[in-house]
Amino acid sequence: MTDTAAGPALSTTLTGTTFDDAVARTRAALSEQGFGVLTEIDMRATLETKLGLEMEDYLILGACNPPLAHRAVEIDRQIGLLLPCNVVVRRDPDNDADVFVEAMNPDVMVQVTGEPALAPVAGEAATKLRAAIDSLHATAH
Repeated sequence: MTDTAAGPALSTTLTGTTFDDAVARTRAALSEQGFGVLTEIDMRATLETKLGLEMEDYLILGACNPPLAHRAVEIDRQIGLLLPCNVVVRRDPDNDADVFVEAMNPDVMVQVTGEPALAPVAGEAATKLRAAIDSLHATAH
């Protein structure tokens, strides 16, 4: 297990799980923290279909916590450019036994906008996303 919170991502590595299980567990963990998945982009399938390229399993989930999103939009209407919070579930291209789960660090919203009033909202979102990611190890099958 590797967890990091530095930079633009909150992340962990799941070892010895299937990709589908990692995705299901990630969705459940996000739901437990009040996030719904609004969008889903299957990068592997898209690149294969559109460009004929192959890559490892790679799914981008657009996660949204409605109360937090509402608070952020009330502070800065342009914040929608940075919503929803992207959560990536991807297989390690060098080791099929590992699946990475990475979430955008909401503090990036504050840095990008320069709006200090967003800091409490970003902090709460970061706490909830970190809790979701941390819980992935507790729910291992």
